[in-house]
Amino acid sequence: MQFPRRFPDWQVPFALALACVVAAAWGDAARELLRYDRPAIAGGEVWRLLGGHFVHLGIQHLVLNLAGLVLVWLLVGRRYGTRQWLLVTAISVALMNAGFWWLDEGLRWYVGLSGLLHGLLLAGAIRGLRSLPAESVVICAAVVAKLAYEQLVGPLPGSEAAAGGAVVVNAHLYGAIGGALSACVFWRRVPTPASI
Repeated sequence: MQFPRRFPDWQVPFALALACVVAAAWGDAARELLRYDRPAIAGGEVWRLLGGHFVHLGIQHLVLNLAGLVLVWLLVGRRYGTRQWLLVTAISVALMNAGFWWLDEGLRWYVGLSGLLHGLLLAGAIRGLRSLPAESVVICAAVVAKLAYEQLVGPLPGSEAAAGGAVVVNAHLYGAIGGALSACVFWRRVPTPASI
């Protein structure tokens, strides 16, 4: 008999936050060395495909993304186990990088965790459609509405000022697509917890 997870496992967000904080402590040098940088990646610096998601424009951007990570985890963190969340992370990051590389050829560089946050949130919300459908429908609808607004209008008002620089809205879209694909992979594989 399987019981529903009452509390999320915090290993994944802790690891993500630790990577971001360590990179921030390293300062501007880390951002320059790790950011997604198209010409540098084309020149063989493939570590930037991962590193760019863990460096930020500054402390304000970092704090905003870490607060978002905590919020996402409180909302949907209990939906999967650690291994599944790691796969959601990998798929979301891979989809963002593929989108940047093949669909956004004009994007020269990118930093931040926000695209991955959209992937985590949507993957968890889709998984929640089985056990908490009303809550999950609201989260999914909010994410889709936000993505549609960003694609049609641009970044949410105040988001660029809050982040301290330009917002790459396609990162949110690609991350969310990665999260949705991850949820589809797990739809049949992850058993629905028995109700109490």
